[in-house]
Amino acid sequence: MTLNREGSIIRDSKTMFIRSMKLAFRSPEALIMMLVVPAILMVVFVYVFGGAMDVGGFSVVNFIVPGIILQTIGQGVPATAVRINNDMTKGVVDRFRTMPIAKSSLLVGHVLSNLLVSLITTAATIGAALLVGFRPSASFTEWLIVAGLIALFIIMMGWLAVLSGVHAGDPESAAGTMALVGILPFLSSGFVPTETMPTVLRVFAENQPMTPIINTMRALLLDLPLPDGALRNALLWCIGLSVLFYILALHAFNRKTAR
Repeated sequence: MTLNREGSIIRDSKTMFIRSMKLAFRSPEALIMMLVVPAILMVVFVYVFGGAMDVGGFSVVNFIVPGIILQTIGQGVPATAVRINNDMTKGVVDRFRTMPIAKSSLLVGHVLSNLLVSLITTAATIGAALLVGFRPSASFTEWLIVAGLIALFIIMMGWLAVLSGVHAGDPESAAGTMALVGILPFLSSGFVPTETMPTVLRVFAENQPMTPIINTMRALLLDLPLPDGALRNALLWCIGLSVLFYILALHAFNRKTAR
């Protein structure tokens, strides 16, 4: 028996979203960490590492903000993988299978809650950046494009977290897989120009998803010319991987709940 198809996907996803948000904020420590970690990262990179970083003609804080945003989003995503894994391994899904709810609403609810939590974290990151000297010059339209790109990136990461949580045998494995993905912003143009990297690392950095996303965000936030193909590649990475991870996650979920 699988999850019943009679429910409304919109109604049921809303219910699952509210449930997932309650799980995310079950402890006050979660909210505190969500707001404090971005500030700590900004202070460390600007005041501790900033003097040793060569970022060309940019101020350090202006250069690293896009990378810090993706990094803080990535640090929060393992919690989503753990929550979905707990649902899979602790009998929650088995209880939902007896209810008239849409099959994918549980997964969608986790992705939507991750979106909201990550947007709050992003706002905290930008606020911390402004306090330590970040001075964006983006227009309103450019801010909207940046916000949309960040939302697409979060959705992509959310479906990856769901895929990891469904596949993993325990919460530690789910979190560990997502923690590895959190390394990618460091292996991109987020903190130093790729031109300063050794050849092999530079080739990897210039051809992984984080770099076009970061380059696009940086150009828009600082009102600079967009690098050739950066926005197109950023959108292709985010949308393409979101679709891929969604299909893989739903397939894995259907296979496991059909047992």
